[in-house]
Amino acid sequence: MLPFRVHTGVAAPLDLPNVDTDQIIPKQFLKRVERTGFGQFLFFDWRYAPDGSPDPTFVLNEPRYAGASILLAGRNFGCGSSREHAPWALLDCGFRAVIAPTFADIFQNNCTKNGVLPVSLSEGEVEELMRRAREVDNYRLTVDLERSEVRDVHGFSAAFKLDEFRRRCLLEGLDDIGLTLKHDSFIKQFEQRRPTWM
Repeated sequence: MLPFRVHTGVAAPLDLPNVDTDQIIPKQFLKRVERTGFGQFLFFDWRYAPDGSPDPTFVLNEPRYAGASILLAGRNFGCGSSREHAPWALLDCGFRAVIAPTFADIFQNNCTKNGVLPVSLSEGEVEELMRRAREVDNYRLTVDLERSEVRDVHGFSAAFKLDEFRRRCLLEGLDDIGLTLKHDSFIKQFEQRRPTWM
């Protein structure tokens, strides 16, 4: 997993509450067995018209948000089913962080296990960031996990909290497999002591 320490990028405002995982990555795209390739289907029903052309009214299709890597979202982001494909799609589309007032618990946990940082700020702080993202061309934010802070060059600064265990895993780039491999020597010792079964 790619570590997350300090990231600066363009912020895109998706000013909608209760965005569920079926909107993040619709069910018909869950057939892939690998974790990559889902970015092209992110917010598919909103990003594309029925004829497959990009919908110019959807925020991520606006040229000013091209290459955005920080998503600003409404409360209860990631609700619905527990599909791990949702953070895979966000990451594959280039997003490293999502900032919202609240997240669905399972989605938040899936994000931290896949290298996407979910940042909870107050409703007022998120509203202010969305306003700036709409009004300032090429609006960029810095999400600093080392200092647990979100800031911009225009004077905005807000602290956030993340469970210390998840914070440390993100800083070190450790998913569940990486955490297990940190105990590789103990696993090998156990295997050497274990009797051989015929």
